[in-house]
Amino acid sequence: MSAKQMVKAFYDLDLAKDEGVINHFHKDCELKWHSSKGYTKLDLQGLQKMLEGVKASFHSFKYRLSHLLEDANTITARYTIYVTSIERPKKEDALAHFISIWEVKDGKLYRGYEMSQLADDTPESLNSYAEIKV
Repeated sequence: MSAKQMVKAFYDLDLAKDEGVINHFHKDCELKWHSSKGYTKLDLQGLQKMLEGVKASFHSFKYRLSHLLEDANTITARYTIYVTSIERPKKEDALAHFISIWEVKDGKLYRGYEMSQLADDTPESLNSYAEIKV
């Protein structure tokens, strides 16, 4: 499987439902994430804890890709995360917009760099994240 196919397989998951999500990450992985709440650095243990929080808070947690670009073993993804919360199980909402860059090593997500902001759910904004080049 190519690096792009591997990353695409990850982004096709529902993080709230799919078991074994953590297996997509390299044992020595590291994610550096800049969000509207500040900077976070996560290793495999931190990612596991975050995934447990996702499963406890959401019925569904899905990615909708607009771009997935490949340069050797480095993949750039642009996407919106959509969730169905425990409190509102019949309503799916856009949660946040992301740009992520992943280095793939041994067929797993190894080094990640992300920037995110809370979703602007206006039609114009969401349409800008419509599938373009995956």
